[in-house]
Amino acid sequence: MIGFVPVAALVLLASGLALAYVIGASAVLAFVAADKARYLAILPQQIFSKIDVFALMAMPLFILAGEVMNRGGVTRALIDLSMALVGRLRGGLGHVNIMTSVFFAGISGSAVADAAALSNTLVPAMRERGYSDTYAGAITAASSIIGPIVPPSIILIFYGALMGTSVTALFLAGIVPGLVLALALFIVNAVYAWRAGHPKLARGETPPLVPTLLRSAPALVLPVVIVGGIVLGWMTPTEAAAVAVFAALAASAFYNGLTRAALLAGLKRTATLSGSIFMIIAAIAALGHLGALERLPETIAATVTELGLGPVAFMIVLNVILLVAGMVLDIPVALALLVPLLAPVALAQGADPVHLGIIVCFNLSLGLATPPVGGCLLVVSAVTRTNYWRLAAAVIPFVLAEIAVLALLVAVPEISLALPRALGLIGG
Repeated sequence: MIGFVPVAALVLLASGLALAYVIGASAVLAFVAADKARYLAILPQQIFSKIDVFALMAMPLFILAGEVMNRGGVTRALIDLSMALVGRLRGGLGHVNIMTSVFFAGISGSAVADAAALSNTLVPAMRERGYSDTYAGAITAASSIIGPIVPPSIILIFYGALMGTSVTALFLAGIVPGLVLALALFIVNAVYAWRAGHPKLARGETPPLVPTLLRSAPALVLPVVIVGGIVLGWMTPTEAAAVAVFAALAASAFYNGLTRAALLAGLKRTATLSGSIFMIIAAIAALGHLGALERLPETIAATVTELGLGPVAFMIVLNVILLVAGMVLDIPVALALLVPLLAPVALAQGADPVHLGIIVCFNLSLGLATPPVGGCLLVVSAVTRTNYWRLAAAVIPFVLAEIAVLALLVAVPEISLALPRALGLIGG
């Protein structure tokens, strides 16, 4: 009878039912099919325990801060600063796209929000300068996944809440990998610029550096407030998220870009995203409860031992599973489904929980730029009206470079761990 559950889940999913309801209904059916229906009585307590996590309070606040900054006129200031810094290099607007994504990553922590903002601004500018629609869209989708890696990252908060890992350590561990990812994308764009003869911006087309830097200061202060306040111990990540909202409002007031209607739209978007994430957490909690009753983590660990998979081999298998999952599942769903099952096995084999968090979140973020779903690809395709599959083909070289960075992070954990270790947040 348990085999009926996946079929029922597929039918519910095909009917258009929301994913959280599909997962929750499938979990209840699985309890009944496994003759564990009597344990449903404790399910509300299990769900509440998964949601009642202090670190999760930071998530809607960071989402709101990003919404305010994205709607408050900050985009133009960050693009101007990127142009002043890298616009005069060959393939200048491609470099500007990547650099702006780095700046945006320290503001919104959301890849999809970054992709939407840059698709509206930089892609038309690149098109006017002779870049193809597919290339402009591909580099926008590829660079937007820097957002979930560099703090403040919403999915790193989610991982920290799931695994009981320090969000502060995760934030610091994501800084260097995010910059390495940006460097890899700069290299790919430089190669394309050399081969295709992409233009560079002339002296008169780039804004002066010092005035632009001063104008961008309110936007740039937000990551400093967040990371600096947390590292110095002045505030917890949740408190930093609240401060970030006020800093975002102040920056938007400076740029005179936040209208009452835009603020209301940002609040509605925050409520929608936060509610959907918490509903998914609640639904996954039901499956997690059943998995604990059936001792699935222990079964997986025993299977790994029987197959003779060492730490390296298991990490390779883990990354393959995550890559495939990221292509078809939303990141919160993939995190909630797979991390409680697979992460304990990796930790038992000696993986550091902070390093593992960066690997898992980096890996799943790649799915945002890869078909068949690819959230960032969908957004860029819709905003720029570019054919989705042509866009998916154009993004492949960038994704291959990102997979190479992932392999480097797996092979050299110190890239992630050096900064939090130097500040005493993790052991030696």
